[in-house]
Amino acid sequence: MGRAFEVRKVAMAKTAAVKSKVYSKYGKEIYMAAKAGTPDPDTNVALRRIIERAKKEQVTADVIKRAIEKAIGGSEENYTEIRYEGFGPGNSLFIVECLTDNTNRSLSDVRTLFNKAYGKLGVSGSVLHQFEHRAVFEVPTTEEKMLEFLIENDINVIDIEAEDEKVTIYADPSEYGNIKDALKTAGLETTQDAIMFIPMSEVEITDPEDLAKFERLLQGLEDLDDVSNVYHNVK
Repeated sequence: MGRAFEVRKVAMAKTAAVKSKVYSKYGKEIYMAAKAGTPDPDTNVALRRIIERAKKEQVTADVIKRAIEKAIGGSEENYTEIRYEGFGPGNSLFIVECLTDNTNRSLSDVRTLFNKAYGKLGVSGSVLHQFEHRAVFEVPTTEEKMLEFLIENDINVIDIEAEDEKVTIYADPSEYGNIKDALKTAGLETTQDAIMFIPMSEVEITDPEDLAKFERLLQGLEDLDDVSNVYHNVK
């Protein structure tokens, strides 16, 4: 698996609690996309792509349907996207993305977790410059076939990694839609695809106490209902 996906652990576990969190996350995103445009994924590209990602993470058709119906019904619910940057134990760096209906609650919850881990929240931009913002696609194919696909479709990428019959490509976020559509047209299925933050360099936490604090902080953030994505720089 490409290095980028190592920083996105929230969707990997299969416990009931994590499934509920994933359902909640995609329910909000689908609702907001349907509310912002048309509730029809055939005409709303943003909605269609969120639904495709949701299905890959095994979000049920019922959850997707209810979120769209809520938007059609004119619900007054509204969610705000907000990003926090923080410093954790052992020189760890965090980017925390939230989708929330109460920014004061989100800030309080996230700050409390950092304080408990003897870390702290930073100002906007204090951590962001240590990460790259990338569109990332993991495709079960060979490097040769992927290179042929990229040349045939005149697609510019920043980096390519090949490992165990899987190829991970990294591109500018603005290329996400073009690459997604080209892969679909070519019949190449992705096992993972997202726009995410990737650390420019990683750290390894060797002190047991710091490692335990880091793991508690990471788990606490991933457990918060308002948190949609957590990125960090720890190996």
